[in-house]
Amino acid sequence: MAFSPVQLTSLGGLHAAVLNQLGQSIVRGDIAPGAVLPNADDLSLQFGVSRTVIREVVKVLAAKGMVESRPKTGTRVRARHDWNFLDSDILNWRFSAGIKSEEAKSIFELRRAIEPMAARLAAERATPADIATLERHLALMEHYADDSIRFAEPDLAFHQAILRMTGNELFSSLASVIETALVVSFHLTDDNPQGQRASLVLHRHLLEAIAIGDADRASAAVLVLLDEAEEDVRRSLGARRSQRASG
Repeated sequence: MAFSPVQLTSLGGLHAAVLNQLGQSIVRGDIAPGAVLPNADDLSLQFGVSRTVIREVVKVLAAKGMVESRPKTGTRVRARHDWNFLDSDILNWRFSAGIKSEEAKSIFELRRAIEPMAARLAAERATPADIATLERHLALMEHYADDSIRFAEPDLAFHQAILRMTGNELFSSLASVIETALVVSFHLTDDNPQGQRASLVLHRHLLEAIAIGDADRASAAVLVLLDEAEEDVRRSLGARRSQRASG
């Protein structure tokens, strides 16, 4: 497996560039589970970086559950079931080359496992300041409803704010997972001719439920929002498949 030499100059930049190339290669299956990575000297030569950078990258991949290093046998790619698929880097690598219907389904299954309970807790615990924060995010979403790129940032902030409003640090730590899931969803629906206006009413219903402390209504509002978002993604994926087939 050949790698492109990286051209960045800072250690942090070099580290990130090598990590992304090597991580994506593993996730794509270019380096299959069970395969042994080239040794540090060979990787250093292929990437055009020092052995120190290679060692640091391997440590990061090991922390994500993707590789393991053993004396005499080298660094081996672990089975996929050992990987931490909630890691934001792995999620990004997994979806960087496109997404399939089953992968989109897995994203929404994850969101349904997290966000309804988060909305329920937020409805029970939100402060007036929390509600004002959601109002600000929703106002920006309304302002940018016809601009999918600018709409994405306040939409992401809205959903992450709800996770933090639970008061549960474990939920707050899931914010990066939700971020990746939302970014993937936005990417799939950024060509929606209807824009994002249809989702504004659903977000408003969610905000109102949280504001009045109605946990059941908040949980239900999230599920409706996710159902509509997943349907948008299905339509987008179907349209893209049709375009490829006709092209």
